[in-house]
Amino acid sequence: MRNQSLKKPLPLRAGSKGKRGGRRHGEAGVALAFLAPSLIGVCGMFLLPTGDVIRRSFFSAMGNTFVGLENYRTIFANESFQLAVSNTVRFILVCIPLLLALSLGVALLLYRMKRLQDLFRTTYLLPLVVPVTSVVMIIQTVFQKNGLLSALCVTFGGTPVDWLNSEYAFYVMVACYLWKYLGYNVILWLAGLSAIPESYYEAARVDGANEAQSFFAITLPLLKSTMFITLVLGLINSFKVFREAYLVAGRYPNSSIYMLQHVLSNWFSDLDMQKISAAAVLLMVFILAVVLLAQSVLERRKGFE
Repeated sequence: MRNQSLKKPLPLRAGSKGKRGGRRHGEAGVALAFLAPSLIGVCGMFLLPTGDVIRRSFFSAMGNTFVGLENYRTIFANESFQLAVSNTVRFILVCIPLLLALSLGVALLLYRMKRLQDLFRTTYLLPLVVPVTSVVMIIQTVFQKNGLLSALCVTFGGTPVDWLNSEYAFYVMVACYLWKYLGYNVILWLAGLSAIPESYYEAARVDGANEAQSFFAITLPLLKSTMFITLVLGLINSFKVFREAYLVAGRYPNSSIYMLQHVLSNWFSDLDMQKISAAAVLLMVFILAVVLLAQSVLERRKGFE
């Protein structure tokens, strides 16, 4: 009987639950007070404007009457919008694979050679801190019709080429994008490579695996999370090349580099709010769909493994 009485749980004091509940409510209130400025900023600077843009895409700008999908039909029938979409998709399909492959190759080289990694550590992010005006000046100095590249062509018996007003302008923007964001992606890849235990490679070498087999069996599978991050950031950064293209060639550049940002900027200058709202919604849906698709593919491959 004595042992049984010792095993019985002690009764809770009156009001102990109330004190715990009150403490939890107090902690929640303190946390909410600290989060309130950020929540207000997100709602005021992101959620409310986004909701207003979505609403405007279904209304006429002047009469403020509901028009349904008419604004979307209008922009899909617009030739400038069609050209901008095709150029933007082409730019993404060319730049993103090149950026991922080149940055991963450079990261693997630097990861194997620690001396080079220490030497170039201060130059990884240098292109990102160079002012856009300086980048534009360099582009114009090299690729204008009377620039350095045309002078080099004349030296070897060729003729001057207006690189920024021809089909070559697209590849100039591709090179500018790769130069600007290569170092940033190298840092991301190096962080992912440093998280892979060296014991995995030692075990693979013991089993007779060569460098290529270790890369495809160990390195790539363990870099999938890093690949997802670099893919998303590369996609977002691909829309930022508009600044260089706009400053180099203006509102109406060569047709090969006429991007979605040019259309949005021109419609905004003309205060064509219903078109720019519909195009902005489509752009947001496209980026969100690509991100969700990449995430689902990554999670599915993890499940198979």
